[in-house]
Amino acid sequence: MPGIDECLLEVMRLPGARSAAVVDWTSGLALGTIGESPNGDHEATAAETAEVARMAAEQPAFAREATEPPTALPEGAVEGSPPPVEDVIVTTRAGYHILRFVETSFDSSVFVHLWLDRAEGNLALARIRLGEMAQRLVLA
Repeated sequence: MPGIDECLLEVMRLPGARSAAVVDWTSGLALGTIGESPNGDHEATAAETAEVARMAAEQPAFAREATEPPTALPEGAVEGSPPPVEDVIVTTRAGYHILRFVETSFDSSVFVHLWLDRAEGNLALARIRLGEMAQRLVLA
């Protein structure tokens, strides 16, 4: 099973990949980065994307299925478990930002951020491959 560095290298093989990072969304710290940063600073980008991830992960509107009552946790979820959100996609004129949450056996608050060039990348393929990679990621 690959670690952070191997996963980031794998993600950068996707067509149109500009950068990738593994980020802790509770602290906003980058656990690993590769490529260029959208704003020139990997640490600032990690903190900014962590805000977006945290907003999505903590909102009740995204935390339950449409058939569940508003106060119920998703089926199988326990307090402190990873968010039920799989990923967040932000589109810009020049690219896509995919934030993919990583589920682990412990209380994980980690996601992978992929910045993909809009003209060269394939959003659907990137989302599928990022999900596969996130399942194999081993955090040590």
